[in-house]
Amino acid sequence: MPVVRVAAIDCGTNAIRLLVADVDTDSGTLVDLDRRMEIVRLGEGVDSTGRFSEGALERTFAACGRYAEVIRSLGAGPVRFVATSASRDAANRQVFVDGVRERIGVEPEVITGDEEARLSFVGATRGLVGGEPPYLVVDIGGGSTEFVLGAAEPEAARSVDVGCVRMTERHVRHDPPTSDEVQGIVSDVDAAISLAAQSVPLDRARTLVGLAGSVTTAAGIALGLPEYDSEAIHGSRIPASEVTRVSDELLGLDHGARSAIGVMHPGRVDVINAGVLVLRRILDRTGLPEVLVSEHDILDGIAFGLAERAG
Repeated sequence: MPVVRVAAIDCGTNAIRLLVADVDTDSGTLVDLDRRMEIVRLGEGVDSTGRFSEGALERTFAACGRYAEVIRSLGAGPVRFVATSASRDAANRQVFVDGVRERIGVEPEVITGDEEARLSFVGATRGLVGGEPPYLVVDIGGGSTEFVLGAAEPEAARSVDVGCVRMTERHVRHDPPTSDEVQGIVSDVDAAISLAAQSVPLDRARTLVGLAGSVTTAAGIALGLPEYDSEAIHGSRIPASEVTRVSDELLGLDHGARSAIGVMHPGRVDVINAGVLVLRRILDRTGLPEVLVSEHDILDGIAFGLAERAG
């Protein structure tokens, strides 16, 4: 049977996400049955303590329990649970591994930054409409940002430790952030982009493809959407000048004003400035005129891989 029902879970620093999908291995297409996200802040404090907090683990395990119910109810076959940036860094990650296994029934795979980048590229570019290769796929997460360059396949990749949660926790003490705090984020991000450029030839990119919540939220604001609309956001092209405008606007707002933005998920309110600054600095560095926004990402890459192995 070419159609395989799979479940993919991506647990990052800020959010845990689930995709249950039917994948047609003959046509290489994927149909969502359930795609959801919860903000659990698994990486809360990891940058400073090196450990998962009890509260973060409790939130994550509660979400795992809910996801297990969805997977069972939809009858998904192969299941893969991928854990990313924070899970590579935490000293007590075995507690996390054991808790996930107990609830989901599979061993979480704490993947490398390079594998995270490869899966993000496959998920984002398979079936992508528009844009000229080579693509520079940028996945801005909570703890890290992945850079992947390629056309049909990824050719070069690098994961660097700048993400919206990590940068916010490291630098921001005021609301709105002060100019010195913003400069601290920018300095770290610029250094990380230079590090990525040692492995990934950024100047070869013809299209910037942006993934994850900071990018999609910025796109929703730029598009003037009254509420989050994944269909309107997916495939949108946001000019670099609009990213700058949205970033400047957000940097001037306090928590209450950011919360009132229709497309803003409550779990992103405190970290959105750092995430959009990462995107803004990448556009500045590459000189590319716009970002092509994709709602398809590492989850889709995991799902395609599961189906191909099962087929």
